[in-house]
Amino acid sequence: MFIVQKFGGTSVGSAQRIRAVAARVAKRVQAGDQVVVVVSAMGHSTDELVGLSQAVSSTRNNREMDALLATGEQVSTALLAMALQDLGVEAASFTGWQAGVRTEPVHGAARIEAIDPQPVRTYVDGGGVPVVAGFQGIAAGAVTTLGRGGSDTTAVALTAALKADLCEIYTDVDGVYTADPRMVATARKLTDISYEEMLELANLGTQVLHPRAVETAKRHGVNVVVRTSFADTEGTVITDMASMEGLRVVTGVAFEKEVARIALVGMPRSERQLADVFTALADSQVNVDVIVQSVVKSETVDVSFTVQEADVERTLAICERSRERIAYKELLHETGLSKISIVGAGMISNPGVAAQMFAALEAVSAQVWMVSTSEIKVSCVIDQRHLKSALDSVHESFALHQE
Repeated sequence: MFIVQKFGGTSVGSAQRIRAVAARVAKRVQAGDQVVVVVSAMGHSTDELVGLSQAVSSTRNNREMDALLATGEQVSTALLAMALQDLGVEAASFTGWQAGVRTEPVHGAARIEAIDPQPVRTYVDGGGVPVVAGFQGIAAGAVTTLGRGGSDTTAVALTAALKADLCEIYTDVDGVYTADPRMVATARKLTDISYEEMLELANLGTQVLHPRAVETAKRHGVNVVVRTSFADTEGTVITDMASMEGLRVVTGVAFEKEVARIALVGMPRSERQLADVFTALADSQVNVDVIVQSVVKSETVDVSFTVQEADVERTLAICERSRERIAYKELLHETGLSKISIVGAGMISNPGVAAQMFAALEAVSAQVWMVSTSEIKVSCVIDQRHLKSALDSVHESFALHQE
């Protein structure tokens, strides 16, 4: 079997853990598999590099930041290659550009445009294990980084380019759960989940796998397994929805904390006003989530939307600067909110799911402030003080603790 294995920062966070990863890789090689390894930077080394940059300069040069941050993964690749060689496994480290990863010319959050599989494929065919630096590539002769979740995306994209059989994502959790087990004691590990469901959960706050990695897997039909590097347990298979038997109505519950609601009250009824508001926010890199518009009178509308609490002051300042142009009468905001969401491919053919969720929230006195839906998702904005009880109630209502 031809496998791409990705190990996150926790998995390679110390010399001891790097040796453990090397032993795991060597075991697969000895079993006759062809293996390519993708690694993240060790532990919190990326944060430490950011700290160093701030210590030497008060300005942020994005090109130089990429050159700096990319070194974190290069340390991991070299150390793991050494550990593998110590076990008698032929191995060599590859930077992103040496592995043929070409990106768009954007520093800090570049997207992969193409991968030339030849350098890695040639080394594998020669009997070696390439250890590739995740999170990085090259564009116009300069090092670029892929942003948050970049190593996951590197591993999945490399699997597609190499036409490998499987991509194994090793992390500090042993799979995808029906809810965060740190919040819901009865959360259960899933044996499988569809690309669509995993993508929704990832976008809604589940941090097991980055959305860009899931998008890449879905687009190229990459077989992905999420498992832990700290135990020999079965993980969760991410698969094509069409291959799943008996689609679950609800597969999982996700949440986001520190949500804020912004309300523009008494706006004139005009499509241009809405476009002006959200264009200004987008230009300032403010991520807007749930949006609700309500007609109060025939001439005016109220518009509410959610942002992260960290973006509240910036959002309010943008709205204040735009007040004369968009002509709202009042600007309101509220913090201390959370978003709770249910996801399930079976929602498409099962009416009444939203009503069941509302009843579960009502049972624990969690008032719903805003609602957002899609074919396989229902999200509700509630008071953060009710989040724990709301998660337990919704999880139990849909019997997610049961097989």
